[in-house]
Amino acid sequence: MKILIVDDEPTLLETVETKLRREGYTTFSADSAEEGMRIYRLVKPDLLLLDVMLPNRSGYDLCRAIRKTAATPIIFLTARASEEDRVAGLEMGADDYVVKPFSLAELSARVKSVLRRSSGDQGVEDPVDLSWLRIDPKTHEVWLTRLSPPSVGSGDARASLSLSPKEFALLHFLARNAGQVFSREALLDRVWGQDAYVSPRTVDVHVRWLREHIEDEPSLPRHIVTVRGVGYKFVA
Repeated sequence: MKILIVDDEPTLLETVETKLRREGYTTFSADSAEEGMRIYRLVKPDLLLLDVMLPNRSGYDLCRAIRKTAATPIIFLTARASEEDRVAGLEMGADDYVVKPFSLAELSARVKSVLRRSSGDQGVEDPVDLSWLRIDPKTHEVWLTRLSPPSVGSGDARASLSLSPKEFALLHFLARNAGQVFSREALLDRVWGQDAYVSPRTVDVHVRWLREHIEDEPSLPRHIVTVRGVGYKFVA
């Protein structure tokens, strides 16, 4: 596994690289967003550890640029600890958010957790195959036949959706359990895992993204619906 670390603190870069190399990862490093993007394009890493506060351009800028074309897992490393900052990072497409100072053991656990989830190692291989939506965990592909279930006279608009690893995992879990209501805490446990250190608001962010992918009108969802006071459910 290749991991790119982008941070302008030399001591942190050296310490994190040493730890990850001892655990068998191949590491690359950069001290600016521009250098990070250059190396990212060259090596195509499996995971990006990204500082928020960087010279010239922020880590948020780099995250946005990568998310336009790729779903590479991203973990933010930052001293910003407020819930608003965490949500902002997740809304930009980050997979996790580690607050400085952090222990190397904690960082290692989060790296393993994010890589495990992004590889699809969830122990669930059953596809979901509806008339308008197909989700295949073996190939990590999602096909949307129409933006709504078929209707008389409707044309075929089959398209492949580009989802991040956790967007895929959340959609697959909800669709496999269509009709069941899950609280945010339950979804965090089942999709993110008990070793994930994220806010329940993370679920709301990912639900909003999924609605933008599969709903005719994301503000009036028909398939990923809110059950007031409880959580979310998938309506096939």
